[in-house]
Amino acid sequence: MLLFQDAAGASQLEEIASEEKTLSVIDLIFNGGTGSVVIITVLFVMLAVAMYIYFERLLAIKAASKIDKNFMNQIRDHVMTGKLEAAKILCAQTDSPVARLTEKGISRIGKPLDDINTAIENAGTLEVYKLEKNVSILATVAGAAPMIGFLGTVIGMILAFHQMATSGGQAEMGALASGIYTAMTTTVAGLVVGIIAYVGYNHLVNRTDKVIHKMEANAVEFLDLLSEPV
Repeated sequence: MLLFQDAAGASQLEEIASEEKTLSVIDLIFNGGTGSVVIITVLFVMLAVAMYIYFERLLAIKAASKIDKNFMNQIRDHVMTGKLEAAKILCAQTDSPVARLTEKGISRIGKPLDDINTAIENAGTLEVYKLEKNVSILATVAGAAPMIGFLGTVIGMILAFHQMATSGGQAEMGALASGIYTAMTTTVAGLVVGIIAYVGYNHLVNRTDKVIHKMEANAVEFLDLLSEPV
């Protein structure tokens, strides 16, 4: 009987110990003090902003990349037959950067080819600016979030060592360890937010580069069209 009681008592102690060692993420955040809570809140706000910008820009870039494959053929037919107004109407009805660049070129038909090329390039610069709107914020979040998280860890470490120094060497090691790994959660949170923002930024840059390449290809095709003999 004593053996069974000892075994039962040992199992209960193990359960209690395992429960004491288990902490939820919420506990880690709120046990770190006011500084940790503030920094985690800032990181969550930064994550929300980064996610909003990412999906908003992703939808905008996706919409800008869509264009009818027969668009330039129709423009070619209208320009070759002298139907410039019909070509402008077609461009106005097509909501894409390629269509707007083509419309800018059509409105300059009759002027020197260099002037038309300059007008298209200027319009292209504006379109690229629209595509890259707020994307730089993602890069800022990717760089700042880990630093903010590390700041929270440094503050937590300073408080832990301050507690050790003011306790005259009598500080409880369990409390110090708890404070230290709670402070480390800010670094983890900062790295997670930074990685998400960094990946999102690079994905948007790659998608934007594809749209820019398509704009340049269509601009060259339009200029070649104007260079063809009538």
